Amino acid sequence: MNLPNKITLSRIVLTIIIIILLLFPFDAAGINVPQLFINESIVVDVTYLISGVLFIIASLTDFLDGHIARKYNLVTDFGKMIDAIADKILVNPILIILAAKGFISPIIPVIIVCRDSVVNSIKMIAGSKGNVVAAIKMGKLKTACLMVGIVLTLFYNLPFELFNLRVSDALLIVACVLSVISGIEYYNMNKKFIFDEKVEKIEIE
Repeated sequence: MNLPNKITLSRIVLTIIIIILLLFPFDAAGINVPQLFINESIVVDVTYLISGVLFIIASLTDFLDGHIARKYNLVTDFGKMIDAIADKILVNPILIILAAKGFISPIIPVIIVCRDSVVNSIKMIAGSKGNVVAAIKMGKLKTACLMVGIVLTLFYNLPFELFNLRVSDALLIVACVLSVISGIEYYNMNKKFIFDEKVEKIEIE
């Protein structure tokens, strides 16, 4: 259990805390959650602000663990696996919760989760035939838009909400579009590994 792996596991812990904050029935438990009133029209639940800060920290660990692992040659198979799991655990449950609470359209987590399932399957098939599927620029741009969009949503789209600019929604929509496009790119780049059984024989030889 090296340092990068510990950082990755901390991302999972932070995600669990965020999920608890967003789902815990504070009212039913008799706990008064502080609220902020902004511009006399925006009511902000403090638990979402805290969740947003924790989400930012968790997102930064995604960069930090990979950077340390590569710099000090600490890359391991376990690290690769747990990093991929931590990434999905961080994003997908938060999107589902935000959709369930009416902050975003349900179609957003549906598209993101379905795309991730397809791409992960493609990577698994290609990997079993000796091909390492690297991240593509379109996928990285998708992730950036998705992360920023989630943070803004947790922050009630502030400060843009004050000017009636739905930047958080726009970023999530862009992330969905890029998600589909990058998914198609992954497929086109690796379809020979999906359909050509001869590739496996060549790699084995």
